[in-house]
Amino acid sequence: MADATDPPPYFQAHVFVCCNRRPEGHARGSCAARGSEKLRDYMKARAKELGLKGVRINQAGCLDRCEFGPALVIYPEGIWYRPESPADVDEILATHLQEGGRVPRLMLTEKDVPPPKR
Repeated sequence: MADATDPPPYFQAHVFVCCNRRPEGHARGSCAARGSEKLRDYMKARAKELGLKGVRINQAGCLDRCEFGPALVIYPEGIWYRPESPADVDEILATHLQEGGRVPRLMLTEKDVPPPKR
């Protein structure tokens, strides 16, 4: 919860791209095995090309939505996405980060819940 004495945010938007890698054949899979590292690299380069100010693209460890990966989350909104291609990344950058909108077809929602861990 924000407090009136909090300093202003350092970034206007902070994007965390899961790049967790599990062993081949793991039941939950992993975002890295589904191409998240290449998508993260593309997103970083593309954000720079677009001149997006106040936006930080970071690699994250496991974000615990492995079954739906590659996964990323954008803060401060806490919106989750599942991009599968550079075109999806372009759409997220343009619609969410440039225009302030959302890309519903790529969003992970409260309905996308991983099965219970064993």
